[in-house]
Amino acid sequence: MFLKFFENLRAEGVPVSLREFLAFLEAVHAGLVIYDVEAFYYLARAAMVKDERHIDRFDRAFAKSFEGVEEISLADVLEAIDLPPEWLEKLAEKHLSEEERRQIEALGGFEKLMETLRERLREQHGRHQGGSKWIGTAGTSPFGAYGYNPEGVRIGQKEGRHGRAVKVWDRREFRDFDDTVEIGTRNIKVALKRLRRWAREGAEEELDLDGTIRATAEHGYLDVITRPERRNAVKVLLFLDVGGSMDPHVKLVEELFSAARAEFKHLEHYYFHNCLYEGVWRDNRRRWSEQTPTWEVLRTYGRDWKCIFVGDASMSPYEIAYPGGANEHWNEEAGEVWLTRARDQWPDNLWINPVPEKYWDYTPSISMIREIFGPERMVPLTLEGIERGMRVLGR
Repeated sequence: MFLKFFENLRAEGVPVSLREFLAFLEAVHAGLVIYDVEAFYYLARAAMVKDERHIDRFDRAFAKSFEGVEEISLADVLEAIDLPPEWLEKLAEKHLSEEERRQIEALGGFEKLMETLRERLREQHGRHQGGSKWIGTAGTSPFGAYGYNPEGVRIGQKEGRHGRAVKVWDRREFRDFDDTVEIGTRNIKVALKRLRRWAREGAEEELDLDGTIRATAEHGYLDVITRPERRNAVKVLLFLDVGGSMDPHVKLVEELFSAARAEFKHLEHYYFHNCLYEGVWRDNRRRWSEQTPTWEVLRTYGRDWKCIFVGDASMSPYEIAYPGGANEHWNEEAGEVWLTRARDQWPDNLWINPVPEKYWDYTPSISMIREIFGPERMVPLTLEGIERGMRVLGR
């Protein structure tokens, strides 16, 4: 019954091997999960997903394979309901009272229940609502949805209403989790980890086990050797676009900022609006009264810093190409001049754009920014895009 599941996984692009699929079948055969659908989901995912970027594809294949009788063939249903009796018995122990189990046993037990379901599926043609025999909705038949029967099998119902169904044929939906989907801080951290350069700095607080063994052997007594903790020595300078067209992207940029602060020990950040000009700021509430001259930033941080701009690059082309083009003040020099200076000062540079990549060619200002930085140095704000950008910076 799981062969179609395997085919759906391959069709969705999950690189699952036959060995992994057989390991999953062995786990099911060993009884690691029996009647818990959620546990079954996690067992299958643990056995057949090697990379978290493929979890969304796995979810789609899982939903397609087990989403409910209304979207699968009658043959699949008849095959799928051929469950071991002990599974149903354990379900009953978990969900049914003693009185309800006696009622079912009086009618012929679980074997009679599943046999009747098969017969009804063979006999019935079309949808049925109400009544007490056919499979449908809002009735008292043991089979169907939105009805009541103490020995029922729920089919195609979003959730239980009485909490008394013996078998649940429900569609389970799981959150998207893919490398093209903008998702939380934890997953952004994973993508940022690709940009690392390890160094040992600071106080010597970490035990050097190899050094301790060597020193003890040489000196003839216990000689404990310590060393500085190994840390990520990459230095990142972050420029964040705020306001205007960036407002819809605030949550996503906050997640990126939070992940970057957690991942990089050496991180400095400044804000700008639309394009880089002669001043930047650290506090948006004081952006007019406490600006830092961009020249000062250029002189403060050396060429070994990685420079990352985060912005939608969506603005009037005049804001990039001409003096006085800024929409909030008179800029003596064009934004392109300042961006070029930043690019030259920090050769390891990147522009992360929250606008989906497929729309970039429709915005002239995005094309202009890409031309300044280079096509490969603008990436979308997705997991795949961040990973691509970290590879560019890590060269």
